[in-house]
Order: sequence, then C-alpha cells, then structure tokens
Amino acid sequence: MPRTSVITGAASGIGKATKELLEQRGERVIGVDLHDAEVVADLSTVEGRGALVDAVREVSGRIDAVYAVAGLAVPAPATVAVNFFGTVASIEGLRPLLAGSEAPRAVVVSSMAALMASDDELVALLTDGDEPAAMDRAQVLAKEPSTTGQLIYASTKVALSRWVRRKAATAEWAGAGIPLNAVAPGVIATPMTADLIDTEQERESLLKVVPMPLNGIAEPIVVARLLAWLNSAENTHLCGQIVYVDGGSDAVLRGDSVW
Repeated sequence: MPRTSVITGAASGIGKATKELLEQRGERVIGVDLHDAEVVADLSTVEGRGALVDAVREVSGRIDAVYAVAGLAVPAPATVAVNFFGTVASIEGLRPLLAGSEAPRAVVVSSMAALMASDDELVALLTDGDEPAAMDRAQVLAKEPSTTGQLIYASTKVALSRWVRRKAATAEWAGAGIPLNAVAPGVIATPMTADLIDTEQERESLLKVVPMPLNGIAEPIVVARLLAWLNSAENTHLCGQIVYVDGGSDAVLRGDSVW
C-alpha cells in the first residue's frame, strides 16, 4: 500500500518539491498551505492549526509521515506564530494519526540560521511554549526590522531545533516507534530567498555570511530528497538529529566546536 504523507507549506519551495518527489514515487500526499493545496489552513492561528488536523483526519484517518515545512522569514511576529508554534502544533496534532502506520515518521525544517545571532529572551519564551509572551517579544524586536527584527527568524529555528532534540527520544515519539528529526538547509533558491539572490552581487554577498563551499546555493529538490529519506521506512534509527544540508556552512562556522 502506498504511504500517505502530510506536507505543510506544500504550495511552494521545499514543500512543493517534496510533494512532487513523493508523488513521482507513487506516494499519496496531502498538501497543506494557505492556497493551492488539498488542505487550506493558516498555521499562524490556533484555529487554523486545529482546522489542519481536523481536515487531515477527515481526508485520511491514518497517515504514515508528517513533513512540517511551512515557514516565514519576515521580521515580524507572524514568523514566530508559523515557524515555531504552527510547526509544533502540526506535528503534535497529527501524531495520533501516525499510530496506525507500520513505519510512522516525522520531520521538520529548521535552518542553518539557527547558527546565527538570535534573541535569548525570545528563544526562552518559545522553548517554554508561551505564545502570547513570545509574540509580544517579537513585536518589540520587529520595531527595528533591519536590526533586532532580523533576530526573529533565527530565534524560531533555534527553538525548533531544541524542541526536536528534547522530544525525539521521549515515549511519545521514539517510544512509539516514530523517528522525529529535522533538516537545517543553507541558502535554497525558493520564493523566500528570491530577493536575496536576485543578482550575482547579492548572491556573493549572502554567501559571505552563509558560506556554502560545496556547490553553492541549492535547489529545493536537494532538501526534498533528504526529507524523503528521513521519513521513509528505511530510516529506523536516526532520532533527534538536526541534519545540515547546507553546502558546508555548519562545518565552516562551527568547525569542531560541537565535539
């Protein structure tokens, strides 16, 4: 029987590439997005997150994999709502539907931006799951979009990576036979990054901040292939890992400091 997967952010970028890849392989995919998707839901709101779970349950009472790809990169509170709280609610809300699968899997998309400057207060609020306070903090940071506002995106990805590390080995995930992992892409050529890589000069400038010595800026399919393997039946033991698919950014920026 073909596997059934749910992909948030399926209308563009990495989510779209993953959806197309899985469908080419014969899988059934339930795409979720604000538009052009099987399930239309707004993950920035509590109501939208609940609607996502209800809609997927109605379409398919059992699923095999969840791909939490949806995200924003704007210096605004909406990035907090979607990237962290929307992602966590999607993963946790859909987890019960994985129970009937012979090979249940879940993966989220973090970012190598988690290695960049972030806001400690916002990260702490996200880690604590305090959405109202986190949104208030993001509103303060967003007042200076070119400086403190730039800390919002990285902060959400730090907290998301931390969430995966803390949850993956628990009874609800590993104990239930569900590998939970994350990928951390470098610069990927998607609508999210289009304004940053429009010219050769912009690309070179960005790569000075995000070094990618192995083949440079990547296409979405590169990340899609990794996501597909992480959520495949072949992945039986990778647990709580943040896998950097970044052309070498992590290796350049952190070196052996984590070891």
